[in-house]
Amino acid sequence: MSDTQQHDTAERTVLITGGAGGIGRGIAAAFLAGGDRVVLADVDADAVSSAAADLGPGASAIAVDITDPAAVEAAVDQVVADHGRIDVLVNNAGVLSVHGRLTDLSPDDYALIVRVNILGTFTVTQAVARHMTAAGVRGAIVNISSIGGRQPTPGMGAYESSKAAVDSLTRWAAIELAEAGIRVNAVAPGPVLTPMLRAGMPEGSPARAAWAARIPLGRLAEVEDVAPAVVFLAGADHITGVSLPVDGGQLLA
Repeated sequence: MSDTQQHDTAERTVLITGGAGGIGRGIAAAFLAGGDRVVLADVDADAVSSAAADLGPGASAIAVDITDPAAVEAAVDQVVADHGRIDVLVNNAGVLSVHGRLTDLSPDDYALIVRVNILGTFTVTQAVARHMTAAGVRGAIVNISSIGGRQPTPGMGAYESSKAAVDSLTRWAAIELAEAGIRVNAVAPGPVLTPMLRAGMPEGSPARAAWAARIPLGRLAEVEDVAPAVVFLAGADHITGVSLPVDGGQLLA
């Protein structure tokens, strides 16, 4: 059996940023169900440790601030020391909670979004790509973007413009890392019913109904709708540079 065949049938090490959140946990559960091991990374050390414990065997945790390049490099080195290599990176960490209209949003709030959603994604991608390239790992990177990068919503432009940048970063990384056999794609959800969103838009609320009315399939996404797309792109060996909408058809409306 060739080295490539051995790798194809072996479990992968999957690093997931923002691993303490609802989408990060859902993605981790999907990879674990496929026989992979996962490392959840998050700035909240207690929350990410709890998330890994809840997921059970095959899941571990590491605390890291993705806006700190030195901390990211140290975290990647630690994951490699613990598990030998990183096969898949999922850039899931991001700031969603800061909103405001163009004429109202403070530059400091926008800078926070840029620092986490754009520079953080870049920093982790760069560190993992350097590891994959040096180790000869023909790996996969999946960024969590948003259809908001293509379809604006008033008051959410700061977040949405950061996700448009993530889509651009996806294409940039894909074309430059292709020669090393590293594929880079994105999954672009519409609104996802994480615990935080459920609290803000409870079932039966006018806000939930108004948003569902924008979606041809008639409902907001569950976390379980997003995770399979991430797993698919992590294993789709001849797809790179795409941003796959998981939006119930909202971009069609």
